[in-house]
Formats: sequence, C-alpha cells, structure tokens
Amino acid sequence: MNELMNVVDWSRAQFALTAIYHWLFVPLTLGLGVIVAVMETMYYRTRSEKWLATTKFWMTLFGVNFAIGVATGIIMEFEFGTNWSNYSWFVGDIFGAPLAIEGILAFFMESTFIAVMFFGWKRVSPKFHLASTWLTAIGASLSALWILVANAWMQDPVGCHFNPETMRNEMTSFWAVATSPTAMAKFFHTVLSAWTLGGAFVAGVSGWMLLKGRNKAHCMRSLKVGGWVGAIGIVLTIATGDSSAVTVSQKQPMKLAAMEGLYRGQNAQSLVAFGILNPAKRVDNDEDPFLFEVSIPYGLSILANKDPQSFVPGINDIINGVSKDREGKLVNTVSYTERIARGQRAQDAVKAYDAASRSDDRKQLDNINKVLDEDFKYFGYGYLDKPAEAVPPVAMTFYTFRLMVMVGGYLLLFMLAVLLLAYKPRLVEGKKWARWWYILSIVTVPLTYVCSASGWIVAEVGRQPWAIQDLMPNKVAISDLSASYVQVTFWIFAVIFTALLVADVSILLTQIAKKSKTDLDTVQA
Repeated sequence: MNELMNVVDWSRAQFALTAIYHWLFVPLTLGLGVIVAVMETMYYRTRSEKWLATTKFWMTLFGVNFAIGVATGIIMEFEFGTNWSNYSWFVGDIFGAPLAIEGILAFFMESTFIAVMFFGWKRVSPKFHLASTWLTAIGASLSALWILVANAWMQDPVGCHFNPETMRNEMTSFWAVATSPTAMAKFFHTVLSAWTLGGAFVAGVSGWMLLKGRNKAHCMRSLKVGGWVGAIGIVLTIATGDSSAVTVSQKQPMKLAAMEGLYRGQNAQSLVAFGILNPAKRVDNDEDPFLFEVSIPYGLSILANKDPQSFVPGINDIINGVSKDREGKLVNTVSYTERIARGQRAQDAVKAYDAASRSDDRKQLDNINKVLDEDFKYFGYGYLDKPAEAVPPVAMTFYTFRLMVMVGGYLLLFMLAVLLLAYKPRLVEGKKWARWWYILSIVTVPLTYVCSASGWIVAEVGRQPWAIQDLMPNKVAISDLSASYVQVTFWIFAVIFTALLVADVSILLTQIAKKSKTDLDTVQA
C-alpha cells in the first residue's frame, strides 16, 4: 500500500509540475494574442507606421512565449498515457475526443496562421495578414476550449454510459460533453482571466519602459489597448466566476464546502470574507473550524443558490447525507457510507458480468444491468476505505480561493487605473509618486500569475481525491509503475521545464530591453 501511495503522490506531483509550468505560458499567449490582434487592427484602419511598430514589438514577445508554451503542453498530454494509463483506458473514448479535436483543428489552425503572422508581412495583403493574426488568437482560444472541455468532463462526467462488455465509459452525447455548464463556465472564466494577464503584462512592460524614460508614445498606445482588454477581461472574469460558483455548488458541493471551510451548513449561510482556519479541526471532532473569521451575512447562500434563505451543506452534512429545504426542514440525501456500499455493489456487479455473459445467463445479466443503472454513479466511492478520504485538503482550497478573490479585486482597480492614466497621462507625469506607479505596474505581472494559479489550485485540489468526479479516485487511475521511475522522471522534467522557463524569461527580457532602445514610432527593418 505504501508503494502504491508513493506512486500516486509522485505521479500527481509530476503532472502538477507539468501543468504549473505549462500554465506560465498559456494565459500570456491567450491574452497577448488578442492584444496584438487589436493593435494590428488599429494599424490596418489608420495605416500609421506608429501602430505597425507597436504591433511588431508585442508580436515578438507573443511569438517567444507561444513557442515555449507548445513544448510543455505536448509533454502534459503524453503523461496521460505514461502515468495515468488506467484512467486513459477507462475513459479514453470520451476524454480523447476533445483532445483530438484540439490537435487536429485548433492547434493546426493556430500553428498554420502564426507562420503568416510572423513571415507574411510583405508576402500577403494587409487584410489577409490581419485575418491571420486574428485567426491565430482565435485558434489559441479554441485550443483552450477543447482542453478545458476535457478538464471539465473530469469534474462533471456527463454524456457517457458505462459498458460492462468493454469495461469502459463510452460517450453517448458529444454535445453534452462539449456544452456542459461546467465546461462553458470553465472556458469563459479561464480565457477571460488570460485577457487580464495579457493586459497586466502590457502594463508591466510599459511601466518598466516609462521608468527608464523610453518610448513614451509607444507605451501610451500600448496601455490603451492593454488597459481595455485587461479591464474587460477582469470584469467578465468576475462575472463568469459567479456562474462557476453556482455550477460548483450543484456538481461538486464538497469542493464548495472546502472553499469555505464549512463543516456544518445552515440556512442563510454567511460567506467568509477573511478567516484563519483551526489546524486541529477534522471531520471527526467538534473543534471550531476557525480561529478567527469575518463573514458576509447570507453571502454563501446567495453565491451558491441565488437565494439568501437557502441551505448550503457543509463537509459533515455532505458526508452524513443531510440537507435542508428553504424552511429548514430536514432532507435526506445519500450519505458517503451508503455511497461506498453502493459503489462496492456496482463493482461486484461489474466483476460478475463477465461470468454471466459467458454462460449467457440472461436473468443474471438483467440484474447486473439494473444494479449498474442504479449504482454506477457511485462507482468510485467503492475504492474508498472511509468517508473522510473524499474530503479535499481544506486549508489549501480555502486560502487559495481567498487569495484569488483578493488579487482579482485588486486587478479590477488596477486595470481601471491603467485606463485612466493612459487617457489622462498628466495625472501621473512629473508627479513624485510616478515612479511608484511604474514599479507597481511591474509587480502586478507576477501578482496576476499568482491569481491565475490560485484559481487552478482551487479547481484541482478542491476536487480531490477524484481523477473523475465520483467515478475514479487517483489511486485507481495511475499506471503500473514503480515510485522510483516516477521520481526520476519528475526531476528530469523539473530541470527541463526550469530551463525552458529561464530561457523564456531571458529571451523576453532581452527583447524588451533591446527593442525599447529603438524608436518604436517607426518600423524597424
């Protein structure tokens, strides 16, 4: 058992490492792609050499980031086969479909038009070049769409049916998989947050150039575009975050409870604005969940159910199968103890299916199919030893959720300030505090990454221990590998990815420093 858990932990660590490094490149590609396309649109409309120079400056940075981001993404997809082969076998018919579309359609689209975008300036018409730039940005977003559809299915497995003859989950409705509420909420929330990162990156680089006293006119043009894209991005990210919370409350109530550090729910449930968790609190004791908290009355009931008097279940409520209606009357749901029993019943039915099928025992097959129809939705719980295993890491989920919200609120104010100062530069020019504003703009870039990473931690850590919500825990999804093998590859990837990150940052900084010394009001040969 210890060897198994070592393999699970190291496999999770390796995939997390790959995902973390990959996500350092992806949001900047998504956000900066839109910003570059808007800038080229301004050039196409005005035919101004100034806008062309500005477009080419940011396009160079986009290209560097895009190229390195591709490498980490390819490795991450291979890991499903190397480290998570049981998962891939069990749901490959479903999970593989959106990933195949991403590779065949979206990635092909962006990789084709990015060539025109960089090498077609004097080889194609301005209109076709502009279309290529927009298609590259759209292609990047479509790539994100299909990857996020696959990720959303893991959190809300819809549009599928278990086939006991093949022992696999098989797709019954591609439309249900592609357009599930979880997938749509995740796509818009993620891509729009990338717009915010793109805007913050433009503001940070422009702030550095203004701090050095370089290319003021170019920076003002950049800040107007980056400010608008970033401001629209953060406003819509907050709006889509609200819809994501509703989806989580419906599909993953345990995640929502962990996000709030909520163990015992109630009607008219408040929302914790800020709090310090009690490290001694467990599901099996009566310790107070918080050492300190500041709460917003009715906040969680409104966020989750759009009803200030509604009941929001806590961790213990969900485990015990307890809920309440709007009037506070008890409503029984399926407890985790019962889910474990029904999951084991479904697993026993799957084991009996092969023998019944070989003997053509129709009555037994009918009974097995009936059991699977009733209990397969709890299949994964049969692998759990106790209900507490289904509780995600509460502290990490709770604190990263608040970090995401706090930095997101700051970003809203920051992007509005960027817009104001881009259109009213005299408010900052020559002022004593101008230097501090430029430094704040630079610091905001890593802060935006922290916000983005925190959102992913909430989404992924908050759904533990599930590889597929309710159907397959991590310890069943892994490949038959030795822990030492995974450890070795973990450190190899850590070195490679760190080298790629250093190369990316080094090239970006070199390009920014080099090109900032040229006149960005004119096109360089």
